Amino acid sequence: MNEETDVVVVGGGIAGLITARELGRAGLRVVVLEARNRLGGRVWTDRRLGRDLEMGGTWVHWVQPHVWSEITRYGLEVTRGPRPEDAYWLAGDEVRKGTLDGFMELVDPGMRRLLAETMRWIPRPDKPVSVDGLTSVDGYSVRDKLDELQLPVEEYNANEAAWVGHFNAPLEDGAFTSALRWTAATAGSWHLMHEASALFRLASGTRALVDAIVSDTHADIRTSREVRHIEHNTSGSVVTTASGDRLTARRVVLTLPQNIIGDLAVSPELCEEKRAASREKTASKGVKVWIRVRGPIKPFFAYSSAGHPLSVVRTEFLGGDDAVLVSFGADSGKISPDDIDAVSRALRVWRDDLDVLEVTGHDWMSDPYSRETWLMQRPRQLTRYLPAQQRSEGVLHFAGSDYANVWGGFIDGAIESGLRVARQVVAELAASPETSATGGIR
Repeated sequence: MNEETDVVVVGGGIAGLITARELGRAGLRVVVLEARNRLGGRVWTDRRLGRDLEMGGTWVHWVQPHVWSEITRYGLEVTRGPRPEDAYWLAGDEVRKGTLDGFMELVDPGMRRLLAETMRWIPRPDKPVSVDGLTSVDGYSVRDKLDELQLPVEEYNANEAAWVGHFNAPLEDGAFTSALRWTAATAGSWHLMHEASALFRLASGTRALVDAIVSDTHADIRTSREVRHIEHNTSGSVVTTASGDRLTARRVVLTLPQNIIGDLAVSPELCEEKRAASREKTASKGVKVWIRVRGPIKPFFAYSSAGHPLSVVRTEFLGGDDAVLVSFGADSGKISPDDIDAVSRALRVWRDDLDVLEVTGHDWMSDPYSRETWLMQRPRQLTRYLPAQQRSEGVLHFAGSDYANVWGGFIDGAIESGLRVARQVVAELAASPETSATGGIR
């Protein structure tokens, strides 16, 4: 099948759907091609363990301006999990038990020292690479900077665990500037950053946001449509799907994550910076596991380290005779979200009184349409690659949470980038209304 349209959006995640909505509002014909049989991308609410669970992106906050605007636009309700009554962490090989407030007091001195110069290096999170000399900091990992602090062992372990939870990766792989970017988004407050990144969620699940955007767009949205090849010149592009369909468009918006965008056949090929970032991969390579345990239990959270199969565990839902925990591990190769025995063993790092009934999750690292969890950059990737990752190439434009300025890796970042790219495409096409959809490509 051959057809023509104004814009093809490759990818039906949040960034792609926002882009399509905005382009449609501008009167453009838009086709969205999503390889999966569902929409949302790395945002996915699924019914499992008797609850609506988030397999991917989850948390939102009012300091995230773009997602909060969408929540307000569509009248979505926000909720949160139960406040932990108990806290567990490690001091070397010893398990400590206390309260949430006690743990926060333990990590506070290290956090303050680690992040003391956040606003010096990234005073404007909307312009994350604007400060001269940022390359001198971008070469460090979080592990490098944490080691410089020479913290007592219990403080070190606690701070390490908190950052492993944020990064979903070993800390030697994660860029210190990624920690600075998250904290700069909350004006240098690590307490607010911690809250904004892991506490509040949509009461009806992220599917409510996906459904609301879809209902608000005039785009032609097609699932199970994997794109295999894109040919482009200065006037237009031809997008070919796995089934052999050819769509000719005046502009194309690519929303593929960093780890897979370099695998797409594009002629002429994408710039070297985009391809290099894709070869290097992001730092995050972890796993998210949902665990149903026998109840009743008191809500709790627990931190270990990147060396353990599960680094972070906390209670997210409480029932009369059960509870559902959400957990994260820094390396998906160490534990499967479907292995109930392995998950049970992992929980015994902190406590041996939990009776695991069911486990579930999604292995994003082996998912061919993501091969990553959320964006946390490696050292030097911010300054080497982000400007080029955001830059259009002729008729090709690039949106996605991985390419956001303020909340990269979050739902908010996906919305930000979709809005930005849609505005660029509308402006370009308005400046050249005579350009045909065929663009001279046959």
